[in-house]
Amino acid sequence: MGVAKTWVFPILRILLVAVLAAALVKLAFFPSAAQGDDAVTQPTGTLTEPTVPVTVGTVTNDVVVEASVAADPPSAARATLAGQVVEVSVQAGQVVEAGQHLLSLRSETPQDPVVQADGTVVEKKPLVKTSVVTAPVAGTVTQLGVIRDQTVAVGDAVAQVAPSTFHVAGALVAEQLYRLVSRPTEGTVAIAGGPAPFACTGLAVGGTASGATEEQDSTTTGEAGGGGGSGQQVTCAVPADVTVFAGLAAQLTVPAGVATDVLTVPLTAVEGAAGKGVVRVVTAEGEPEEREVGLGINDGTVVEVTSGLAEGDEVLEFVPGAAAVQYGCGPDGSEAC
Repeated sequence: MGVAKTWVFPILRILLVAVLAAALVKLAFFPSAAQGDDAVTQPTGTLTEPTVPVTVGTVTNDVVVEASVAADPPSAARATLAGQVVEVSVQAGQVVEAGQHLLSLRSETPQDPVVQADGTVVEKKPLVKTSVVTAPVAGTVTQLGVIRDQTVAVGDAVAQVAPSTFHVAGALVAEQLYRLVSRPTEGTVAIAGGPAPFACTGLAVGGTASGATEEQDSTTTGEAGGGGGSGQQVTCAVPADVTVFAGLAAQLTVPAGVATDVLTVPLTAVEGAAGKGVVRVVTAEGEPEEREVGLGINDGTVVEVTSGLAEGDEVLEFVPGAAAVQYGCGPDGSEAC
């Protein structure tokens, strides 16, 4: 046993170290034929651009806008006569009907005296006019800015009446404006935790919120804005039988057209998205060729092709050099961003 510890084990360790050293030297300085220069420097695969065929399908162009509920702005009751206030029939906070009497005005205009043939001067009574100011809409009198015997001028806002009605308003981004090739007259509103989705009428695009007046303050205007966008607004009226509250977040869906049995390609394949665009068609030789196409409506993912392509044509799925596209950015999870 002493001989083994003294001679055998040390010799075995030396031999094992020598074998490992020889193996490392071979790997470092004598590569095998399978790892020659050609195998190292020559690629083994090819890079190809993904393509998609032109297909026939249906494009439903529903534009979904992040919006909010806002109270319709107050309407001004204006003086139609320059004169004095002789009667005030209402007070601030009172609920009134459209056309209800708010206050009365009276004016006196002096007239020149009449000189008779014998030289007698006859004074004439002043010309008296009266006018009644009525409520422009049904609602609540929020401001009453005059008192009895006060003098007013024609056009002065003597009262403000806030209606009990609401509207939905949201800001459009540029891409949504291009998708609104048609202008429908109503949309559908969904409120989380609120009533079932309902139709809102009087849909309007552009400008400030529906029914706004010059008396509407900046707070009300901001409340109706619905967030940042292109500056263009889309608004519609909430039906009177639907219970809502100012400030509620909502989604306004605007149906902007449906195209059935039309040629379609992904939006990612087209440079441009409205009116005209350019795609890269794969030729018989396998090379991409730029081609101008006519474009119709799109749903945020695919676009209708009205000219320039035929069913079955192969086009590059992505515009060369375009930024990466992410799906699921839209409110319904389908829009490409």
